[in-house]
Amino acid sequence: MGITTQYTVSRDEVGPVDVSVASYGAGQPFLLLHGGAGPQSVTGFAEKFSAAHDVRVLVPTHPGFGGTVRPETLTSVPGLASLYGALLDQLGLTDVTVIGNSIGGWITAEIALLKSPRVSAIVLVDAVGIEVPGHPVADFFALTMDQVFELSFHDPEPFRVDPTTLPPAARAIAAGNRTAIAVYAGSAMADPTLVGRLGSLEIPTLVLWGESDGIADADYGRAYAAAIPMARFQLLPGTGHSPQLETPDQVDHAIWDGADTDSSAFAR
Repeated sequence: MGITTQYTVSRDEVGPVDVSVASYGAGQPFLLLHGGAGPQSVTGFAEKFSAAHDVRVLVPTHPGFGGTVRPETLTSVPGLASLYGALLDQLGLTDVTVIGNSIGGWITAEIALLKSPRVSAIVLVDAVGIEVPGHPVADFFALTMDQVFELSFHDPEPFRVDPTTLPPAARAIAAGNRTAIAVYAGSAMADPTLVGRLGSLEIPTLVLWGESDGIADADYGRAYAAAIPMARFQLLPGTGHSPQLETPDQVDHAIWDGADTDSSAFAR
């Protein structure tokens, strides 16, 4: 089980922000950033990964998700990246690998662009955030929940939830998550400037992509990897937009097989 700690992180542009961070294990630090499905979409993987490799995995809840409060001044993905950069400074962590899924992958890319010496490698798992002509990110806000499940998983049945059966508190959290996605990412879930800025990165990068991702397809993932000079792309069969949920062993092996030798294993 993880240990959850509340941190108050100060940023000049947004003021103090309360961040809830669950910590799993001990050892080399990994920062694991969730996507729009909320922190519960990565906590199982965090527990598994930390136990298997004797590492420390930190899972923050993005303010506004999971029933938490989002300050009115915190309104963008770069703002979240700056917040987590400050959190790493506050905790004094070094040699951090940042892993992010979906919107969490976008935040991860923006963290890398801050060029913090505390971050040694990044892993983008079905990340969003760039614009790829002919390969738009699915319009999440125009989809029913059932359509979201169909597009998000290779086999949606084990994960499908009927939102009408959820208790009021769970429905309120889901609505809060949806609002937070809209504020941070916008309806297009893309920043037209991001793909150009990624060319300045000089950090080992692993881009993992579910072969059956219907939210952002595999060619979108290939374009993401192509934009980053030191990135390596790996397609994950039999999985969709959230591989850490659907095929966690594949994600574990892909990350650890790269990290186990040296950081250059992420490079082409």
